[in-house]
Amino acid sequence: MARRKKSDILLEAIRQGAPISTGDKLNLIIGLSIPSILAQITSVLMFFIDQAMVGRIGVEASAACGLVESSTWLFGSLTSAVSMGFSVQVAHFIGANDFKKARSVFRHGLGFSLVLSIVIGIVGILISNRLPYWLGGEADIAGDATIYFMVFMCVMPFFQLSNLSGAMLKCSGNMRIPSIMSIAMCVMDVVFNYILIFIFHLGVLGVALGTAAAIVIGGTIQAYFAVFRSHILSLHIDKTIEKLNWQYIRNAAKISLPMAAQNILMGGAQIVSTMIVAPLGNIAIAANTFAITAESLCYMPGYGIGEAATTLVGQSMGANRQDLCRSFARMTVFSGMVVMAVMGLVMFLTATQLMGLMTPVDAIRDLGAQCLRIEAFAEPFFAASIVTYSVCVGAGDTFKPAIINLLSMWCIRLTVAALLAKEYGLAGVWTAMALELTFRGTMFLIRLFRGRWMKSTLSVGMDNVA
Repeated sequence: MARRKKSDILLEAIRQGAPISTGDKLNLIIGLSIPSILAQITSVLMFFIDQAMVGRIGVEASAACGLVESSTWLFGSLTSAVSMGFSVQVAHFIGANDFKKARSVFRHGLGFSLVLSIVIGIVGILISNRLPYWLGGEADIAGDATIYFMVFMCVMPFFQLSNLSGAMLKCSGNMRIPSIMSIAMCVMDVVFNYILIFIFHLGVLGVALGTAAAIVIGGTIQAYFAVFRSHILSLHIDKTIEKLNWQYIRNAAKISLPMAAQNILMGGAQIVSTMIVAPLGNIAIAANTFAITAESLCYMPGYGIGEAATTLVGQSMGANRQDLCRSFARMTVFSGMVVMAVMGLVMFLTATQLMGLMTPVDAIRDLGAQCLRIEAFAEPFFAASIVTYSVCVGAGDTFKPAIINLLSMWCIRLTVAALLAKEYGLAGVWTAMALELTFRGTMFLIRLFRGRWMKSTLSVGMDNVA
């Protein structure tokens, strides 16, 4: 509580134009990052346990869930893009001390994102029967893969609600509630999955239903805190409701459309990557899925720091304090690189143990551990790309960072992976991933220090306060 209160005081100082010392900046970065990092790590640990439960069902079940995992990420990432389009505006308005406009943007975001999430869910349900075959899966896992994907699509509106509410709270400076809810959702997911898999023996259907139940409950509770309990965002504060403001929609489109296009193409790249892995067999598919889950323990802290960076840069921009924007950007990126370098070392040393926690199959464990050790060397550069991208998002600069991500993924990772997979199998795919992440991180560092993202920031910020 004391840490949160200190962060609130310092955020208020930013909005009021008060001087911020280096120590204060570090306090803010730590205060906003730690709850998010803990939530991210806990989420991965819970998902880690979730995957271990699936692994106990059998290789086919693991392969079925792994086959469509990149597709669920693709559809879910579209909701994230929409959420950021509105929440970045909220951060700018809060930084400018215009809380009423911040709430108005929030209200617009709720209505727009609800409609979009329903459309996304319907599209996902309609393609669920054919999707496993499009991804290169065989008949022995296609049925379970369809069930897993379809159930996730059915709760897409609640997934969007959770995403939007969490993004709004974070951009207001409240990292505590989204972090607690992230942990709670993961705990519920594990509990529900255990009951449905091992007590009711529902297999992959139990995995899907457990995850869906956690999303519905967690999304509803998080929305309650954003809509009714936030002292900045609570919609009941306003006695009159503004009419539809198309400027908010246009601003959201400027931010969201490059992110959505990026997420679609990046998700498509993940799907292509899955298609490269699928012909290598069920062992490779399962090892790839488990290795991705284990690696996320390493990069989730980067996303936690990135969320703090988005909030700090966004509010500093709204307060028209570019000096703080630049300082927060460099400090958060450096912090992310250090943390993920340490995590990469831990992952390298414990790769076999991490994989052994998720699967009792020696072939899957050994192959996954080999992949993790390859990837460990790229983690600092992965951090640079994650946190710098978050900095750019907080500034409203999403177009050129999206281009960097897409060119890096499609031109380097997939091309090299397709070539190396023929000769080196799954290890070749992960070697391509490590090379690509190193290149991507380097490109983002160049953009960070050139400072051109600040120019994009000014145009979006001026639109917001117009």
